[in-house]
Amino acid sequence: MVEVDYLERKELLLASGQLTVPAVTLDNRETIVDSARIATRLEELYPEPTIFPSGWRGMHVVVADYIDNHLEESVYPVALADELAYYSKQGADRGALWRFIRERKFGRGFVDRTIADHKANWERFRSALAPFEEQLGGMPFLTGRIGLADFALYGQLYYLAFTGELKIPADMKNLRAFFGRGRSDHFDDR
Repeated sequence: MVEVDYLERKELLLASGQLTVPAVTLDNRETIVDSARIATRLEELYPEPTIFPSGWRGMHVVVADYIDNHLEESVYPVALADELAYYSKQGADRGALWRFIRERKFGRGFVDRTIADHKANWERFRSALAPFEEQLGGMPFLTGRIGLADFALYGQLYYLAFTGELKIPADMKNLRAFFGRGRSDHFDDR
């Protein structure tokens, strides 16, 4: 496993031909990008243990797609300021490059507008995550047993732990517990 620095993706580009993560290169040198494609291919090669709990494959595929392609729009904005601070602390050039990449994708002024909309971002976050908070109320994972949708949800929630401080609101206890089950280290639970 290689952690890819957001601003340094030369090796990823050489391996996969693109800058997108995640990417997996198999022993046969086959490189696959996109979470759903990776999951499907790994499931073909290594069907046990499965990431699709019995009777829940279709639901995991649909929910993981929703999380990766729609829920992210409500989660990412609340973490944007932390990401900017993280890269800026590494040097003005890294902060500027990070901002350039974000604004090249989303338009000039995107970073400042998003950070300034802090209150609305958190309202959207809470609204979007409320069904997941409720679903996790009586079970450890979305369908009771860990699967693909849980991995997708964990990936989105990781934005709220980017700095090492867990920023999932304290009153969202089920999401905090869910996130904790996926971590080998522990964050400040204040």
